Amino acid sequence: MPDLSDTAPDFTLPAGQGHEITLSALRPAPVVLFFYPRDDTPGCTKESIGFSELMPTFEQAGVQVFGVSKDSISSHEKFATKRNLTVPLLSDEHGQVCEDYGVWKEKNMYGKTYMGIERTTFLIDGNGRIARVWRKVKVPGHMEEVLEAARAL
Repeated sequence: MPDLSDTAPDFTLPAGQGHEITLSALRPAPVVLFFYPRDDTPGCTKESIGFSELMPTFEQAGVQVFGVSKDSISSHEKFATKRNLTVPLLSDEHGQVCEDYGVWKEKNMYGKTYMGIERTTFLIDGNGRIARVWRKVKVPGHMEEVLEAARAL
């Protein structure tokens, strides 16, 4: 699990429409990676819409933003179309990036234990180092907080 000032684990993931995103190729732009559990669930929808609404502001600040989950590209594309999302969604179907970032965790809901993605956001600076980490994210106000931290880099 990477920590502050560690180099962010590099990856190449599918981004839909035949595109792939390689984290290290985005330098020197700062990058926000928000890991979320599932497409089209209430919290994930609010978070993805929130980041989409702020995309122009992130772009003005020179910051790239990506959502990451284990959902397939086709699931991401349906979710993005249904919710008018502009934030790019990356598919980590095999879960390696979730493992590398330490967000694949044992979770508990209604007394049942299962493995899933812990809602976590990473802010990566232009040198590829982790500048901020938000774990167990509560969605309200989160996107604005990430934007302020990104602007402060």
